[in-house]
Amino acid sequence: MQVVKVICFIGGLLFFVSCKNEPKKVLQSTDEITVKVKDTIKSLDVIKPNKPVLKSLTSLADTTFIRLADFSDDFAYDLRYATTNNFLKAQVYDCAECYTRVKTAKGLLKANAEFMEKGYKIKFFDCYRPNSVQYKMWKIVPNPQYVANPVKGSIHNKGGAVDITLVTLEGEELDMGTDFDFFGKKAYHDNLDLPQEILENRKVLKEVMESYGFWSIRTEWWHYNLSAGSNAKIANFKWDCKD
Repeated sequence: MQVVKVICFIGGLLFFVSCKNEPKKVLQSTDEITVKVKDTIKSLDVIKPNKPVLKSLTSLADTTFIRLADFSDDFAYDLRYATTNNFLKAQVYDCAECYTRVKTAKGLLKANAEFMEKGYKIKFFDCYRPNSVQYKMWKIVPNPQYVANPVKGSIHNKGGAVDITLVTLEGEELDMGTDFDFFGKKAYHDNLDLPQEILENRKVLKEVMESYGFWSIRTEWWHYNLSAGSNAKIANFKWDCKD
């Protein structure tokens, strides 16, 4: 009888020890699986999606039209004429894209690099504009004070002009005193009757752009022409809309 009791006691003790240790074995197994899964994810590099590969301007002729976003992801865009949020109150582009000639793009890339050192970057309101779009704009507002006559064309039609502002690296627009396409003295470069912050913001934009071969229009703080852009031919190149 004593032997039976001892055997039962030992059996119970072994069962207790086995049950006590079992959860620990399961936890260790789960930890091992977790480590292996994390290692697999890292090896597959699925945590960070690959960025699109940017193109190079090196082998392209200066007169070639290019989509600026294919060559840099450091710009911001608010292409107003692809919306109704503009002085025309009409959408005249089928879709929003920013194209320029290569020579213009080279100047913009250099200017933007300097702006980024200062904590800003260029935001585009308009870039190259097909001549057919110029005709659309002229039909809506046939006034050379606001829209260039499409027969003579605009430097926008030549791929040598852009309408821009500056934003912080986080995307907040600098205060330039007026909205884009504000037609009044408040938008003039020589209007100094403005808060100092606005004058400083316009000064930064103007000085950097001019240092890379662009020149401004007195009545529009946002408009910049590449100095050599006026020599190009009027174009009616149209980009494809993806959707």
